[in-house]
Amino acid sequence: MSTVTLFDTLTWRGFVNQYTDPALPELLEREKPFTLYCGFDPTADSLHIGSLLPILGLAHFQRAGHRPIALVGGGTGLIGDPSFKAQERAMLSREQVEHNAQGIRRQLERFLDFEGSRAAMLLNNADWLCALPLIDFLRDVGKCFTVNVMLSRESVRQRIEDREHGMSFTEFSYSLLQAYDFYYLNEHYGCRLQIGGSDQWGNIVSGIDLIRRKNGTETYGLTFPLVTKADGSKFGKTESGNVWLDPAKTSPYRFFQFWINQADADVGRYLRYFTFLEREEIEALEQAHAEAPHLRQAQKKLAEEVTRMVHGNDALDRALKATAALFGGDLRGLDEATLLEVFEEAPSSTIPRHRFGSGSLLDVLTDAGVFASKGEARRLIRNGGLYLNGVRIEREDAPWTSECLLTPSLAVLRTGKKNYHLLRVI
Repeated sequence: MSTVTLFDTLTWRGFVNQYTDPALPELLEREKPFTLYCGFDPTADSLHIGSLLPILGLAHFQRAGHRPIALVGGGTGLIGDPSFKAQERAMLSREQVEHNAQGIRRQLERFLDFEGSRAAMLLNNADWLCALPLIDFLRDVGKCFTVNVMLSRESVRQRIEDREHGMSFTEFSYSLLQAYDFYYLNEHYGCRLQIGGSDQWGNIVSGIDLIRRKNGTETYGLTFPLVTKADGSKFGKTESGNVWLDPAKTSPYRFFQFWINQADADVGRYLRYFTFLEREEIEALEQAHAEAPHLRQAQKKLAEEVTRMVHGNDALDRALKATAALFGGDLRGLDEATLLEVFEEAPSSTIPRHRFGSGSLLDVLTDAGVFASKGEARRLIRNGGLYLNGVRIEREDAPWTSECLLTPSLAVLRTGKKNYHLLRVI
């Protein structure tokens, strides 16, 4: 009976783009644990979902018996990776980079196990890069690279050919700094493998070359594919921008909605990429989806799994309740911020707080402009089509009191199955 190897798993899930040595799959099985690393650029104080693939790549390696290093680029972040960027990044201050690095560090701790014999490590390359004397770096590292080879890298060549933006010497030196990271981690932690996105291939190869020139050690590289949508457009962007892992930047409800709204053509691939579900379960979900795509079982499972993994069970529960609220579910228990988010696209009306007890619900709604006339509202009530906070209004003389509110200042009106109107009391 054949055993499923780590590389089998990574290949089936679509993680493997390129690797530097055909012997790597066998080495990973024979020589455990391999110490490997992946770098994360602190351009913001939160990672976004574009970082999930390399994060989960580290997690797959750890689950297979290897030891991962998550490297926060507190030093390289002061330069900014130019790889395949159209123009130079804005330079961040040391204080900004350190603040961002701390935020990223907290997020990475959710995905990796930092205890036991193969405990993950969290390191910051500012600890060694910011202490490097310039002359020593130029002699010991710069001497190992030729400008010819550096110019031939695709990521550099594209920028050099762009006459409008070009590339500064600062950015040009970035690949040397990342190469030094690999060298440093190999020397101090026995790290033999670097993983990263496909845009990191040139930087990874530079590190392998540096290590071989400095001490003759064989090291390896593996890149993951660029995640795109089936139509070729960029993954992880919405109309409002990036989808972040920080709940303060992208709420668990919005995060859940992003995943549940994925296209049919993408959902199977994303289940492989972004969940730890077993192969049999994913293939069963794909089959169920093919037979009844309108039920969106695969999207629901994807949204639940990723939201739970990133934000936890409590946040998933709130996201599920908020989603159900859009389809006539129970609105009670949703806080004010969630209600505002769920119904941000619904029309709204403002009602003065002094109106409590000074007229019927129909009077207040008509005065607020929700209905053109009381007659329109009465017809809705008679036909059973008017709901306040999910409860059908059955009396035309129903009072308007503070008990009509869901929160201290909000109530939700619904007409028909899904026509919502937000009532704000001030």
